[in-house]
Parts: sequence; C-alpha cells; structure tokens
Amino acid sequence: MSSALPTEIHVSSWEELQHVLFRDTWDGRIGRFRSPFVYRGVRSRDYTLSTSLQRLGGPYHELEHHLLRNFRKYAHDTAVPDHSSVWDWLAVAQHHGLPTRLLDWTYSPYVALHFATDDLEAYHQDGVIWALNYVKAAEYMPARLRDALRAEGSNVFTPELLQPVCRNLRELEEMQPEQPFLLFLEPPSLDARILHQYALFALMSTAQADLDTWLEEHPELFFRIILPAHLKWETRDKLDQANITERVLFPGLGGLSRWLHRHYSQAHGQPGPGPSRPTVED
Repeated sequence: MSSALPTEIHVSSWEELQHVLFRDTWDGRIGRFRSPFVYRGVRSRDYTLSTSLQRLGGPYHELEHHLLRNFRKYAHDTAVPDHSSVWDWLAVAQHHGLPTRLLDWTYSPYVALHFATDDLEAYHQDGVIWALNYVKAAEYMPARLRDALRAEGSNVFTPELLQPVCRNLRELEEMQPEQPFLLFLEPPSLDARILHQYALFALMSTAQADLDTWLEEHPELFFRIILPAHLKWETRDKLDQANITERVLFPGLGGLSRWLHRHYSQAHGQPGPGPSRPTVED
C-alpha cells in the first residue's frame, strides 16, 4: 500500500481496501470499534467537494435565500409542518434535489463505496472515498455550538438541537465570519432512503466557503482512498453480494429498476450475466 500524499491512500486489492476503510476506528475509551469518520464516495477522483449550490455558478450565494424561500412557498402542501425550522427545510430541499449548500455524507463506508461504483460509465476512471473525522471537525466550531453538542452528549446536530442556538443561515455565518467552519446535520427521517443510506449532511458556515480548501487547511481531519478503475468491478460485485445495492438504498420500484439494470449489464469485454449464468438473486 502506497501513499502519494499523507491524506491520499492508494489501494490495489479488495483486502487492502477493507483495511483502509476501517482504519483508526478503535475507541480505547470505551473498548469498541466506533468510527469517528463519515464517508463520501464519488465515481471519479477528479470530482471536488463543491455543493449543488456552488455548481450553479455566478453569484450563487445571492440566490440561496431565494431558492429556499420559494421552495418553502410552493411546498406548503407537503408533510413538513409550518413551524419547521430552516434546518428542517434545508434537509428536505436537499433530499429532493434543490441546489443547497448541503453535501451528502454517510456513516457507512460501504454506502460510500456504492456511490463510488454505481455508475458503469465511469469504470474507466479511478473513484475516491473521502473519510472525514466529524468528531475532530466539531472542535473548530464556535464555542456556542460546541457547548450545545457537549450538553447534548452528541457530535453532530439535528435540526431540533441546532435551532435554539442558531435560528438561520445568517446567524450561522455571523457566529464566526472571519473563520468559516464545518458542521454536520443529521436530517429527520424523511423516508426510508435516509435511513437505509445512514445519511447525514455537511454544511459550511457560509455559502461561499469551499470545503476542499477548508480541508487543505486541516489535513489532520481527513484522508482519501483512491479506488483504482481496475478494482471497481470486483468491488461492485462484492457489494452486491453483501446486499449494498440500489434495491436497498433506494427503496421502491425506481431503486429496484436501477439495480436490475446495472446487475444485468455486461462488463466491458465480458459476456453479460444473462439467464444462463444464474445469480443468488435469481
């Protein structure tokens, strides 16, 4: 196993990948393996950690308030109560595809692996798994937020926990305007997808703050696993065998169809897994 950078780890086998995915997860205080990391898998190592809001381009930071305001206005007939906080609405908006400053992460390294290998059109590219220490990242938040987490005995916020100490995005930015910070937000259980993906959101304190840049300034908080293109098929097939599939992570007919489409697609240069090659699922 070689490392091009202290924060970048290249693996060459499934066995190496397992070792690295669960590195530094022993918690001697409680004598258990409890990971302080959250994970994000992407299909190409060239992808950045930019948000959907930032990818709008232009003066995107000026649009954030209007996007959320109109989302709330036109989504009035949803199951979201009128008294819900902006944090609830942000989570709902992100979940349904509105451009926001939120970025999807998961507590599960295998769910992250799924998203690094779910696109067969990207199998010629190296993928990447980001691992970010959310416990240590909380130390860079303002004291008021740290105290709220400490009083709750938690390492991440929920909308209910965040609302009393910070009511909106403007207050979040004003807490520490010269030093942007990162916080993690566990969304409400909007549907089974959130639960099955073991999901949470990351957000920077300002819309313009760049998570890639912030992590470069705090290299002790993260590492990246480079998943080589030649290892993607083996990884994908073993995830399927472990039942980490679209059928499970996206409950419903859409997820089932996506899983079947990928499952019966052929590997490049190989015969497809048709009826003559039955699988466990068959």
